[in-house]
Formats: sequence, structure tokens, C-alpha cells
Amino acid sequence: MAFFPNSSSSNILRHDSKPSPFFKPELASTRTGKVPSVVYCKKSKNEDAFKEKKRAVVNYDTGTHLVSVQIDGLRKSDLPKRNRLRVEGDRFQKDWPLSEVVANVMKLNHWEDIDGFLNRWAGRFARKNFPILIREITQLGSVEHSVHVFNWMKNQKNYCARNDIHNMMIRLHARHNRTDQARGLFFEMQKWRCHPDAETYNALINAHGRAGQWRWAKNIMEDMLCAAIPPSRSTYNNLINACGSSGNWREALKICKKMTENGCGPDLVTHNIVLSAYKSGAQYSKALSYFELMKGTNIRPDTTTLNVVIHCLVKLGLYDKAIDIFNSMREKRAECGPDIVTFTTIMHMYSACGQIENSEAVFSYMLAEGVRPNIVSYNTLLGAYATQGMSGKALLVLNEMKRHGMRPDIVSYTSLLNAYGRSQQPEKAMEIFETMKRNNLKPNIVSYNALIDAYGSNGFLAKAIQVMREMEHNGVHPNVVTISTLLAACGRCGQKVKIDSIISAAEMRGIQLNIVAYNSAIGSYLNVGEYEKALNIYNTMKIKKVMPDSITYTVLISGCCDMSKYCEALQFLDEMMEMKIHMSREVYSSAICAYSKQGQLAKAESMFSMMKMAGFQPDVIAYTTMLHAYSVAENLEMVFTVFREMELNNVIPDSIACSSLMRAFNKGCQPAKALIVAEFMRERNIPFNDAIFFEMVSACSILQDWKMTCEIIGMMEASLPGISVGILNQLLQCIGKSGKIETMIKFYFKIIASGAEINLTTYSVLLKNLLRAGNWRKYIEVMQWMEDGGIRPSKEMYQNLLFFAKRSAGTEHAAVINERIEAMKTKYGDQTTRVPASIHSTKALSELKSSGISILI
Repeated sequence: MAFFPNSSSSNILRHDSKPSPFFKPELASTRTGKVPSVVYCKKSKNEDAFKEKKRAVVNYDTGTHLVSVQIDGLRKSDLPKRNRLRVEGDRFQKDWPLSEVVANVMKLNHWEDIDGFLNRWAGRFARKNFPILIREITQLGSVEHSVHVFNWMKNQKNYCARNDIHNMMIRLHARHNRTDQARGLFFEMQKWRCHPDAETYNALINAHGRAGQWRWAKNIMEDMLCAAIPPSRSTYNNLINACGSSGNWREALKICKKMTENGCGPDLVTHNIVLSAYKSGAQYSKALSYFELMKGTNIRPDTTTLNVVIHCLVKLGLYDKAIDIFNSMREKRAECGPDIVTFTTIMHMYSACGQIENSEAVFSYMLAEGVRPNIVSYNTLLGAYATQGMSGKALLVLNEMKRHGMRPDIVSYTSLLNAYGRSQQPEKAMEIFETMKRNNLKPNIVSYNALIDAYGSNGFLAKAIQVMREMEHNGVHPNVVTISTLLAACGRCGQKVKIDSIISAAEMRGIQLNIVAYNSAIGSYLNVGEYEKALNIYNTMKIKKVMPDSITYTVLISGCCDMSKYCEALQFLDEMMEMKIHMSREVYSSAICAYSKQGQLAKAESMFSMMKMAGFQPDVIAYTTMLHAYSVAENLEMVFTVFREMELNNVIPDSIACSSLMRAFNKGCQPAKALIVAEFMRERNIPFNDAIFFEMVSACSILQDWKMTCEIIGMMEASLPGISVGILNQLLQCIGKSGKIETMIKFYFKIIASGAEINLTTYSVLLKNLLRAGNWRKYIEVMQWMEDGGIRPSKEMYQNLLFFAKRSAGTEHAAVINERIEAMKTKYGDQTTRVPASIHSTKALSELKSSGISILI
């Protein structure tokens, strides 16, 4: 320490002393009027005080070791004599190393007596300890502890304000987005007569940049220039980052140009910041162009550069190029290896493509290469499972996070909630929602929307609306995503009135519908058959200057085709093509269907060709539509060509496609090929429907293939209750036409026993075939079954029997037939009334049993 004696003091100078760096002679001369004599106290020199020393501790029992860095600082032996004596005479003073002081301070809570602890430290008398102390504490990132220690330092008598101390505190506040506190320190340091330097301005610009206040950052740089402090490359980088992180990439480029003009060329950090600015502004193509220009310089890209490039490639859908860069990084061809951000980006890419296996593989590669996953990586994998409704695997990821000591955040629970919703487990989704709240995580708008979608997509519209009300009660205001989710749920549940109510609720809350909400409303109205209301929504959307997109026309065209409004569908198609909106695969398929239904085969063929030229692989709907169109046109050759093309392109035909092919073969008098298609369906496990059975029965009838007919009966037995009465009547006709009367009757009994529906036509088929076979006794018996079952035979049925008795039965049998008919008329009355159209099989079966008729199958 240096001191200033009065004028009467003797002049004493120690030759082995050096002047204090804090002594200012000009200040002393202004006080005394002359240059005084000064006495300097000797200070010991300790050049090793602030050197970092590594210390290791090995625990041989547990097989672990710990390596730490120790900083001693100025200790008791380095203090001035008067302070050293003061410490030695106080048993409460502790001569701790600097690192031990930092460790003990961090063990205390910030509301505990940190001042009391520091006041026992002998090193507080050496002001050179203060910058190192605050540096070590700020590096640990605790704002509260750092502020507390900083305030304690300012209250010490030997404290001297320094730029580096304030700069460290400003940088700490910047890391925690405490812009106001950082700005307050900037003004405070000037009150302490500390002039801000370039590092101070850099830290302050960084603080405002992190908070997105790029205009403030520009103003601070202007103040820096006014203070005649030349900006460094770090200054420009911080300012470019402030503009770029806010998405203002144009302003970032202007500053980068100004930086070059001022003779401060960009470095790798600058290029990375500019690339990030393009990424934040969604200018992905410009980012890739800038990267190509960057290759022409001598600056080599690092991992951060390539991470931005991969992100941009993924956003542009250039997945192959992104994977190529990723593989080059893994193979060390890019001179920089992948980090956690690289792996997470590739995982997200595969997740967006629905390739969950590849996303899992990348996660495994990350673990194999020694990269420890963070919570973002786990959330990405969890979100990938959630998009596919794989709730079981999503839960395993959440448990794995907990096992590795990570606390799941709001994103983790929301993804798991979404997974349960997509796997049709809304109650489980509600349990996760409650678990999230029990873990002191406040649900946000995304969490509520996911829960609303979980209920709405599974048909629980009332509960979805109840969740929205709870959400408003808890202070979370619904947004346009909430409205879109509810509108889509209304369409699934078939609630016409609710759609109008939700649109009105959105207007009352001031929520402006976007294109997604309008598309949901249009789709919901079309799902419930309200074409006029869907058209009104479409017109309202155009009046409010919300331009329809590809999804809008996809919903309109597909919905009109489902409602058989093919003319309207083609009108929307014309509008879409006039607006030059990109057509989707669904639009092409619906347009082909509309042209086909309108009988415009040439236009359907043209649209089918355009679909393939546009790069869309026709789906099963498009192929089926073309099969049906060619079948109607009786163009058997093209039907077979389209079917072969489906096989070559690995498009598995469905039941509708196969039925169209079989219909074409039957119409083209090639029933054998229709049965070959049926065998093809059996090999591929394609389910049989009524249309397939109808064509098979028709083919058997044409071929008179009795063996195949029996096989069809065996195939249909398990599903008789679900088969239409027309198919059953056709099969009965086919059996009867082949002369297998007994088999026909047995099959009839099977139909009755299964509970399948029968009608008057069923009995008409039985009677005609019985009469054709000359079995008039069974004919009369069936008529009695009809009477007992509550179905009155028609007058034509009696006349047919009388005509048979007159022409073919002979005199003796004719008399018996007339007698039986008269007995039936006497018992049941004259049959002059109209016969009911149908009868339910269960009633018929019970009536037959009650009449004592035995059913022997």
C-alpha cells in the first residue's frame, strides 16, 4: 500500500520498493501544492499465486479418480505486513486458497450469509484476488452467487473498480438474457470512473443480441464509435448475430458488408453467423449459395457450418445431400466430426419422413461414437415415435431419460401425450397430462392442443371442448391451432351444429382463421355432407384474402367425388390449374375418378399420364379408377395392362381393384380369368367383399363350374350374416340352375341359421328352381314355410304351380296339386293382397321352428 505523509514528515524512501501502480502524483500535487515525499511498503512477490495447478485424487477402493484445477491466489504470507498481523491475531480468519473459497461459496444458497463467510477469508485484503474470484464464480454460471459476491467486493475498502470485473458481470447477465441488468452495470461502471472498452461494448451488444433487441445493439455500436473505440471483429460478429438471430438477415448482410469495407475481414465465426441468419430467416436456398461462395475462400468449414447446411438441406427436402454430408462427417472426410446437433438434425429428418427405423439407427450410431445424448436428442426420438402413434416405445424413451438422470421437460410429456392420442388411447393421454402437472410443469398451448386432438381424433368431441374450457380457465388462451383441431374433430364425429359453434367461438375470441383452419372447416362440412356450407367457407376464405392452397383443393375435389358431385369437382380442378397450384397425388386420383364417372375416358387417361409425368407414382385408388373406367368401356386389353402395371410397380391391389378386373373378364366372356384373379387374391391375403363374391358366382354360373361353386359356399359360410341378400340370391340361383336342388335347400337353411337377411326374391329363386326340377311337393312345402313365416306367396307363385300341374304333372298329380292349393287357400285365405318386400331371417327361422319344420344341414 502507498500513503501520503503530511509536510512535517521526514522523507524516507526504501530502495528495494517499487511505486504502487495505483499512485498518481498529479493527484497528490493538487492537494498539497507540491510533489510530496512518499513512503512505500514492501510487498512480497508471488508469481505462482494465480497459476492454475492440476491436482488429482485417486480412490483405490472404488477405482475412481478426480482431477481438478486449483488456484491459490494471494495467501496470508503475501499480504502487506499490517494486514498480515491483523489476520494472525484473529483466530476466526481462514487462509483458504482461492479455489476453495469459490467452492464453498457455491455450496451456500444465495440467500445465506455469503458476506459472513467471505469476511473470514484472509485473502480479501489482496485486491488482486477479486478479479480471479469473480471470474471463477461467473464461469460457473450462477447469477445470484455472482451478484452477491460482486456486491460484497464493492463494499471492501481495498476494492478498486476495474473494467474486466464489470465486463465479466455484463457477459454473465448476457448469458442469462438479463439485458436490463447488463445495461445497468454499463452505466454503473461509468459512475465508478471506469471507462468502457471494446470488451464492454462487445458484451453489451451480445446481451441485446441474445434478447433479440438488434436495434439496441446497433445503437450501442454507434455509441462505441462516438467514444472513439474502434470495433473489433468480435464486435461486428456480435452485431451480425444480434440481427441474424432475430431473422433480420438483410440487416445482417449490410453489417457484414460494412465490416469488410472497414478493413475487418470476416472469419469462420462471421460466416457461421451469416449462415445462421439465413437459417433463422428461412432463406435456405440463399444459405446454400453462401456456403458455395464460402468454399472459394481459404476458410474451412467446421462442424457448426455443416450443421447449418444440413438443416437447410433438410428444410428444402434435399435429403440425399444432407445424408451425404453427414456420412462424410462420420468418415472424417470433412475434417470435422458430427456433434450432438448433427445427429439430432438427421434424426429429425428421418422422423419427418416417417422412417422411424433410420431415426433409431442414427441414435444408436450416436451412442456408439461416444456422443452423449441430451434432452433435445431424446425428445427428437420420442417425437418420432409419437408421430407414428408408437406409445409403448415413446414411454421407454421417457423412462430411459429418467434413468440417465435427465428430468423430462414440457416437450417430452407433450410428445408422449401426442403418442397416446395417435394410438387411440385418450385416457392414457389424460394421465400423462396430469403427471405433467404433478411434476410442476405448467402445460402450455401445445400441450392443451395435443390433448384436445387426442380426444377429438378418437370421437370424444365433448371432452375435447371441455379441455378447451379448462385451458381458458387456467389462463391459456386458445389459438388458431386449437380451433383447427376442434373443427377437424367435428368432421370425424359428424357434428354439423358444432362446426358452426366453433367458428362463431373463434370470431368471438378474435381468432383469425388461417388456411389450416379453413381447410379443416371445409373438410368437416364435406365429411357430414354439407356441400353448400363448405362452399360458403371457401368463398369467405377468398373474400378475406386467404389464398387457397393445394390442401384446400385436395379437400374440395376429394369431398365432391365422395358426394358424387363430379361436375363440381372438375370445376375446382380447373380453378386449381388456372391458379397454377401444385397438384397432389390425391388430386390426380380424384380427377381421374371424376372424369371416369363422367364417361370422359380420354381425359381420365390424359390425367393418369400427367400424374406419372409429374413424378407421382399412381396409388391403388388411381389404378382402381382406371381399371373401372376401362371395364365400363369394355376395353379388356387395357384392363389387363393396367393390372400388370400395378404388379410391376409393387402396388398391391385392393378388393375394389380386383372386383373391377373380374367384372371386365366376365363381361369379356373370360370367366376363367376372373377365377384366376380370385386365386391371386387368396395368395396375397386380399379380403373378399360382396363385389368379389358376385363376380365369382357369375363366373361359376357361366362356366357351370359346380366344384368352384361349392368352394365359394365354404368361403362364404363364416361371413354369411354380412353378405348382401343379392349375392345370396345369386348363389342360390347358380346352385339351382345346376340342378343341385338338395344342395340349394341345404344352403338356404344355412342362410336362415346364420341370421342373414332374406327377402321375397329368395323364395322366388327357390320356387322357380324347384318347379324347373319338377319337385312340386317341395314347392308347396316352401310356400307353406312362407305362410308360416308371415310372407304371403304372390298370386304369380300360385299360377305357376297351377300351370305346371296342368302341363307337366299328369292327371293324378294335378288333382293332388289342386287339392293342396285349395287347402292352403282355405287355411290362409285367398292370396290377392300385395306381398311384403322382405323378411328378417331371424324371424323366419323362429317361425319355421315353431311350425315344426326340421332343418337338416
